[in-house]
Amino acid sequence: MTLYLSTGFMMLRPAEDVTMLTIGQLANRTGVNIQTVRYYERRGLLAEPARTRSGYRCYAPEAVDRLLFIRRAKALGFTLREIQGLLDLRIDRPSPGSCERVRSATEAKVRMVDGKIRELRSLKRSLERLLAACRTRERTGECPILDAITPAGEDAEGGPPALVAQTRRRPKPGSSGERRQQVG
Repeated sequence: MTLYLSTGFMMLRPAEDVTMLTIGQLANRTGVNIQTVRYYERRGLLAEPARTRSGYRCYAPEAVDRLLFIRRAKALGFTLREIQGLLDLRIDRPSPGSCERVRSATEAKVRMVDGKIRELRSLKRSLERLLAACRTRERTGECPILDAITPAGEDAEGGPPALVAQTRRRPKPGSSGERRQQVG
């Protein structure tokens, strides 16, 4: 085995050529930032690579697949901690129950996404109510949207105002809010 070193490029020559990648090449091939690659190394998601004599990182081609796996898992909503667990099951410690553990983690992620969808739908309905209430107002001093997000509208526990409660119609300034009886 012969080791060839140059500025950021390394080749091992066992039975076949294996081209090592610099951090920039790895980042380009996977579509991530160089700082992200370094962060994943610090987190243990990527193994610390070999280095040239001048200190450049040299990644094996398999690092591309591992980094793409991390990106895809992130796109599916998995946290870095969960991704580490998936990597452990996929590569580092495969076992007969690995597939079931991956399935279980994915089912939990689906339940979490369902919960977020419910929350977002509720938020959308609240915002739509605020927009509907806003259409009836003209001056910003009477804006229900601004009222809903103003800290003065906080409840007794110091929490955010209830958006739904803020969408009720309020009487215009100077009116009693009641219908005036007609005299006559």
